[in-house]
Amino acid sequence: MLEFPDIVQIPLAEWIDAIMSWILTNWGVFFDTVGGGILAILLYIERFLLWMPWFVIVVLVGLLAWRVMRHWLAGVIMAVFLILIGTFGYWDLAMMTLAIIIAAVIISLILGIPTGIVMARNDRVESIIRPVLDAMQTMPSFVYLIPALMLFGLGKVPAVFATIIYAVPPVIRLTNVGIRGVPQSVVEAAEAFGSNGRQVLFEVQLPLAIPSIMVGVNQTTMMALAMVVIASMIGARGLGLEVLLSINRIEVGRGFEAGLCIVLLAIIIDRITSAMAARQQYTVTT
Repeated sequence: MLEFPDIVQIPLAEWIDAIMSWILTNWGVFFDTVGGGILAILLYIERFLLWMPWFVIVVLVGLLAWRVMRHWLAGVIMAVFLILIGTFGYWDLAMMTLAIIIAAVIISLILGIPTGIVMARNDRVESIIRPVLDAMQTMPSFVYLIPALMLFGLGKVPAVFATIIYAVPPVIRLTNVGIRGVPQSVVEAAEAFGSNGRQVLFEVQLPLAIPSIMVGVNQTTMMALAMVVIASMIGARGLGLEVLLSINRIEVGRGFEAGLCIVLLAIIIDRITSAMAARQQYTVTT
């Protein structure tokens, strides 16, 4: 009487396994094509970053930080952070990590911003997608590795795919919130002057929603960076793999150096993207 009765058990795991088997059987070519496209984007970005001289990247990041943060000291600090990564001997691995982040963020924005626009313009679509986003954000990040492995095998492609699933919800949500946050009076005024739905979206709502969208870009980028170590478990090289190897071999110093490099990358990306979002907010309000 104290044990839960077996007769009411739901074989959810078996159902999901059957669905995945059906997908692999009938959609294998499609996922191979998608994987090839993701790999091409990733390799192009990675080769470009590794091809560029280190001092050029340092100078460009410093100038970008100075430009968006409006202080020369900020540019110097960001440049010093990059130089520190190089002094630890992790420059190439950092560029590989950065390539994974950039590829995942680009694909996340391509998928996320249009999805957020559709949600903002259709309440029924929002009511359907919102629970899905809730599940994506509350699901343990390790779970995303399972479908990624089944669909794409080991390597960089499943790492990017799992990162996209984990990182795309913020930009969808904040695009939706940004467009819905545009005052109705502004929309009505545009419509009164003869603007159609497309003009209202691209000339009124999206420009006013840019600050919110930029915050979504910042959050998506940071969540992609948070998946670096986890993605290394399925074949992604970079700083995450160094952390994973140091854990397996109990090499504290190696793990601390690689972890510090990830932190420095996170600070650089967060400060620059946050400054861009703040600058867009200032532009809109003025």
